[in-house]
Amino acid sequence: MDCPSCATKIDTAVRRLPGVEDVSVLLTVGTMAVRHSGGEALARAIAERVAGLGYAVTPLTPDGGLADGEEHSSATERQPHGATAGGWWQSGKGRLTIASGVALAAAWPLGYLLPGLQAWLFTAAMLVGLIPIARRAVMAARAGTPFSIEMLMTIAATGAVFIGATEEAAAVVFLFLIGELLEGVAAGKARAGIQSLTDLVPKTALLEEAGKTLEVQAESLGIGATILVRPGDRIPADGVILSGESAIDEAPVTGESTPIRKGVDATVFAGTVNGGGALRVRVTAAASDNTIARIIKLVEEAHDSKAPTERFIDRFSQVYTPAVVGVAALVAIVPPLLFGGVWSEWVYKGLALLLIGCPCALVISTPAAIAASLSAGARRGLLLKGGAVLETIGKITLVAFDKTGTLTEGKPQVTDVIGFGATEAQVLRLAGALETGSSHPLARAILDCAAADGIAVPPVDDAVAFGGKGVAGTVDGRGIFLGSARAAAEKAPLDADQSARIAVLNGEGKTVSVLVVDGKITGAIALRDEPRPDAMAGLKALADAGIGTVMLTGDNRRTAEAIGQQLGIEVRAELLPQDKQRIVNELKSQGFTVAKVGDGINDAPALAAADVGIAMGGGTDVALEAAGAAVLHGRVEDVARMVALSKRTMANIYQNIALALGLKGVFLVTTVVGITGLWPAILADTGATVLVTLNALRLLKGANS
Repeated sequence: MDCPSCATKIDTAVRRLPGVEDVSVLLTVGTMAVRHSGGEALARAIAERVAGLGYAVTPLTPDGGLADGEEHSSATERQPHGATAGGWWQSGKGRLTIASGVALAAAWPLGYLLPGLQAWLFTAAMLVGLIPIARRAVMAARAGTPFSIEMLMTIAATGAVFIGATEEAAAVVFLFLIGELLEGVAAGKARAGIQSLTDLVPKTALLEEAGKTLEVQAESLGIGATILVRPGDRIPADGVILSGESAIDEAPVTGESTPIRKGVDATVFAGTVNGGGALRVRVTAAASDNTIARIIKLVEEAHDSKAPTERFIDRFSQVYTPAVVGVAALVAIVPPLLFGGVWSEWVYKGLALLLIGCPCALVISTPAAIAASLSAGARRGLLLKGGAVLETIGKITLVAFDKTGTLTEGKPQVTDVIGFGATEAQVLRLAGALETGSSHPLARAILDCAAADGIAVPPVDDAVAFGGKGVAGTVDGRGIFLGSARAAAEKAPLDADQSARIAVLNGEGKTVSVLVVDGKITGAIALRDEPRPDAMAGLKALADAGIGTVMLTGDNRRTAEAIGQQLGIEVRAELLPQDKQRIVNELKSQGFTVAKVGDGINDAPALAAADVGIAMGGGTDVALEAAGAAVLHGRVEDVARMVALSKRTMANIYQNIALALGLKGVFLVTTVVGITGLWPAILADTGATVLVTLNALRLLKGANS
């Protein structure tokens, strides 16, 4: 399918069949899902109806694979209209264009050699290309689309023969076929951007099972399976690293240009490239639900959601084509009848106007740009659920961010290590000993910090945890306690200097654990969920674009305000999920166009209430479901990039509309005054369509930036 007119023809034709309940045609991926109650007989009738319009049909299974048989109560079809695995010349459309061109090339010299047969020769050359076009026109008319481009082309070419313009009729049919072929090639490039993602996932994987390593199909991997990923291999599934450390190149999936160092417990995506170390990975998602599969599904579903501009153009085109046909009829009839004009001259002008009346360039102006933009965004980790979301994001005036996991990393990090009579390394060594084996986030942060500093953690004896207070044990024969300042003060008094330094850290929104060794205050470790490295730059990029920001968080006010002060963002803290939703609605009532960015279940109500909800990184399924867009890589800067992508897309759409209507308007006038005829008219139509599509494809250049 080359343009939305193709999809509309198929939708209209299938929807009119008795027993069909619903039809969904996805232009970009070339699929159609039909819900019907007619069983096998109706499934065959659907295939025949679509084939009659000139589209090849291949049954698919509900999960998108090629069907083994024809039995399905819900038919899913694929229409690779003019598509082929080889070059354009191997497609049906390509072969028809070549045949028409050869016939036309033969008619010219033969016509000069046999002047008496010239009209017949050009008529025969015209029929080579026109008969398949006319057949599709009749089928489309019978199926409910009388004003198709095929019908306009058939009337114009036939009329040209009757007024003696056979040479032009043959040439116009050939030019029309060239235009259709170019549209198909351009449309194929537009849809290839997202479909190429499927090629990123390797076909096989190395599965560890019963002490052996087996090569299996990647799509057969189940959740919980353990796989081996060798250096230089693409990772075959989403998962978590069990052992090993390596630099992961995520550029193919997220657009992140710099390889990211990852080790045990880090998340990896299918399709990314392992660097220099071998990894053992536990699979966390089946092939049909991995990151790439979800990206493809999101983008495919996005094309069902039309942008407001696209919906307006669709309505306009429904009026535009019949109106131009009416004008063409008046131009052909009125001057000869009322003003004594020459019939052949005015009929010729009317036929040229028919060709100008094709709405292809106009109706593809918006979806071509949106398809290219969604594909470009997906390659950079920016997922948008449709044209409506894409258009709205460019209009936002305020972004409300969650704190934890959105503006911050989502896990505590050691920010300060203070020794009271001991070195920082000694404090970390003893604290790490007490935290060994714990899964608590604060404990993991202390152990990670010790490991990063190369500190060997000694064993601990008689370790015991005191709920809400801390943990104690024996290390190197000494009694050790690590816990809150209040609990530590019960075991050893804090002097004024120590209390003051701890108070300063608490004032910065940090959690402070105090180390007591043999009844003496020995050190303190401060931890905080720190801002993402790009948070400051991301907020500045939004501010530079004239977009306001606010933090909405359920965290305590002191911690939230410390982060807010560091990032320079307004803070509203200690909010429940319903409070976040209420504030978003209040901001909307004040005239703001609001985007809400979050990653947790508690963000879902606010994400749904906002003009646009944006899920952050590997957010929860609930957040991803409620959001209209997602930032796969979890970068705050990507929110600003999403806004910029939307604005570039809308500018491209306006250029396309101006180009399509401008060319048609110019040739409408020049045709009526007699400057141009049939040839320029068909060039105005197909040329505008190709130019609009190529202009839209410029958006794909941003996919690798």
